[in-house]
Amino acid sequence: MRTPLAWLRRNLVVIAGLGTLAYMILPNVVVTVFSFNNPSGRFNYAWQEFSLDAWKDPCGVADMCGSLGLSLQIALWSTLAATALGTAIAFALVRYRFRARGAVNSLIFLPMAMPEIVMAASLLALFLNMGIQLGFWTILIAHIMFCLSFVVAAVKARVLSMDPRLEEAARDLYAGPVQTFVRVTLPIAAPGIAAGALLSFALSFDDFIITNFNSGNTVTFPMFVWGSAQRGTPVQINVIGTAMFVIAVLVVLAGQMVGNRRKKAQPK
Repeated sequence: MRTPLAWLRRNLVVIAGLGTLAYMILPNVVVTVFSFNNPSGRFNYAWQEFSLDAWKDPCGVADMCGSLGLSLQIALWSTLAATALGTAIAFALVRYRFRARGAVNSLIFLPMAMPEIVMAASLLALFLNMGIQLGFWTILIAHIMFCLSFVVAAVKARVLSMDPRLEEAARDLYAGPVQTFVRVTLPIAAPGIAAGALLSFALSFDDFIITNFNSGNTVTFPMFVWGSAQRGTPVQINVIGTAMFVIAVLVVLAGQMVGNRRKKAQPK
């Protein structure tokens, strides 16, 4: 007979995984539930009654949608720049041998290991010493800098797993360097590039510490949320959070569906 202890041992990994997943999703569930709340006071911390007012008017709070648009704009531009630079750096670190390659590799990954507050203070000192006015451009430069490491890590892992014989076969079939890169190399590296871009966008949109140090009078969405928490949390914040969570889930599901279709389409 199978004892409960034997069943627990056999399914311990699955139980731990489901528990971890529930622990990670629970805050998003709370945010989603309270996006339908109608609080009696300024703070949206206790459930009062069901309401769709916040969903009908997500921009009903002054300056919130403006800060949201600014965060999306910064995240988009920093993602494009970090993805382009990070992809080039990843290929260079994997495919080429040059002096100080090890030092460059270590410096690229340094922002991932460095506490955000240290990087934020360092960038602030740099901008002030250079006489650069704090605002949109300083935030953008700072975001590109710390997103770059994550893009390099994602793309580098993909490039290291690539089979060089595929590119050699393309060259044997008289494909030029550009054609080989576009037709062979880029499609194989695309999942790593996409992963780095999505991670970069999420980190940039969500960042508060580095942005707070280098923003000046510019207010991004995370800074707006932090400021609102001091005097009252409008329900519209939960609406925006829920919408971003749903969009992220849909993007991941779409990527999974595309990947599964490509696997099924490949000849066995």
